[in-house]
Amino acid sequence: MIRTARPGDRAAVEAVVHAAYAPYVARMGREPGPMGDDYGALIAAGHVRVLEDEAGVAGILVLIPEADALLLDNVALADRARGRGFGRRLVARAEAEARAAGLQRLRLYTHVLMTENHTLYAHLGFHETHRATEKGFERVYMEKPLTG
Repeated sequence: MIRTARPGDRAAVEAVVHAAYAPYVARMGREPGPMGDDYGALIAAGHVRVLEDEAGVAGILVLIPEADALLLDNVALADRARGRGFGRRLVARAEAEARAAGLQRLRLYTHVLMTENHTLYAHLGFHETHRATEKGFERVYMEKPLTG
């Protein structure tokens, strides 16, 4: 089940994010951006979705509306949730919400050193639009046009 996060989900959301991004700390030499986000504020603003399995929060999705697109700001899965199709379900939810809002595209960015993400998102129909440094992070920006 995917639902909008509630304030009581904050600790579980933060635990999923920490577990998902901790392996990148050594590679990047610092904590990835999502590890420093204010999930209390994001939840209060209605930007966070949680995917629940039999054990609780198994994945999270952070969606930020933009003028002409929906920004898929974060997708993260608990270790137990990997390989179960949950990541695809969360991205599909983002696409559905963008379409429901009348938006024609989904945007995201990932760190240049998170090469597995580049491949995954390309497989899901995203294409690279540009690279830039933002907030001290070397980022790869990607976009997926939505049709239908």
